[in-house]
Amino acid sequence: MRIGIDFDNTIICYDKVFAAAALQRGLVPPGWTGSKTDVREYLRSKPDGERAWQGLQGWAYGKGIANAEVFPGVTDFLAACRQNNSSVCIVSHKTRFGHQDPDRTDLRGAALDWLRTAGLIGTEHSALSHNNVFFEDTQPAKVERLASLDLDVFIDDLVDVFAQPHFPRHVRAILFAGSGNPVPGPFKSIASWAEIQREVFRR
Repeated sequence: MRIGIDFDNTIICYDKVFAAAALQRGLVPPGWTGSKTDVREYLRSKPDGERAWQGLQGWAYGKGIANAEVFPGVTDFLAACRQNNSSVCIVSHKTRFGHQDPDRTDLRGAALDWLRTAGLIGTEHSALSHNNVFFEDTQPAKVERLASLDLDVFIDDLVDVFAQPHFPRHVRAILFAGSGNPVPGPFKSIASWAEIQREVFRR
């Protein structure tokens, strides 16, 4: 089986990173708590909020990435991929530099460093190899890339990816819905990585 996985907000969870940075920058009220999505929606409701959000996002995906976490269940899923002799790749829409980032941090390099530190690439037991991590500048280019890889399964947290007109319909599409409610569409909406593992490797 050939399995593709998105990176941001699918393998890596930034919720604590965004909440802490937003508090530190005074972008949310003291004592505020919430997920990355909550931070985004709160900032976008404020004047010039989109600019503030882009600056925060550029920092979190770059210099702040070290404090991000692996979503629960991802490591077990990748171990199951090894046990089942499945090939795995990451296909991500990630520009090299973030918006509103005066430091011009290389976001792709930061992501690769995080993957190594998390032990997801670069070890003899890793299901992923550095050569199977693909970053693309746009979402259409991401879909073109995953289409070129002849995948059996693709897992992503964004409905928009599966809605792209050139998304290959023979690929089994799985939406990582996280803690949200199931979402209808041309994909299977699943809330956790444990459930995704059962779905992909069902007997």
